[in-house]
Amino acid sequence: MNDDMPKVGGRIREKLMQDYTGLCTNGPITIVAFGDSVTHGAFESGTFDYESVYWNRLKKKLHAVRSYTPVNVINAGIGGITAKDSLARMDKQVLAHDPDLVIVNFGLNDVHRPLEEYLGALGEIFRRCQAAGTDVIFLTPNMMNTYVGEAVAPKHLKTAQRTAEIQNSGRFDRYIAAAIALAGDMDVTVCDCYALWKERSKTEDTTKLLANGINHPIREMHELFAEELFRAIFGRGSE
Repeated sequence: MNDDMPKVGGRIREKLMQDYTGLCTNGPITIVAFGDSVTHGAFESGTFDYESVYWNRLKKKLHAVRSYTPVNVINAGIGGITAKDSLARMDKQVLAHDPDLVIVNFGLNDVHRPLEEYLGALGEIFRRCQAAGTDVIFLTPNMMNTYVGEAVAPKHLKTAQRTAEIQNSGRFDRYIAAAIALAGDMDVTVCDCYALWKERSKTEDTTKLLANGINHPIREMHELFAEELFRAIFGRGSE
């Protein structure tokens, strides 16, 4: 483990190493993954795979460090939803679980609506998590498609055309940059997987990394999310 531990994930690190008495007193680790279809577990059109989604991969990584402490992950992802439309469900579906960590992963649907709406909703989500005393990580989303490929289902062709336009125009870049700046202003840890996708796009066809050809990463790319979240909790030098 890295001796220079990050500011986020302290409760997880402590609970992971607790003994019988600690488990009786403090209970298991609880993580809430709060987001849209990617968090929900969507892959190819109409396909959901909860075994392969990033939060389940993170759970396995935590158990690989130490298997004694149970890790419960609450899946609070809903396909097609925005950050603003998720505010009404936050108390019941997120904070009611008294989580040790909330992973916030919105943007893919928010980009179709005004930037101010996205930032306002994210800010409220961050504020509520902080007020509840839970750690929060802003997990930036993956890139969307840059062209309409063969993986796109016929009924989603118009959507794919629109998302390609948004990605190629730089609109999504601006939304994510603004969200990262907001997180920085609010002292929220950012796990910037969008930047890693952008870097890969310089040498690789990232549209082929989307299971539905639009905005759902293939299973292997969920490993990227899980690896970065693990490093955010344990430090960049963690194994």
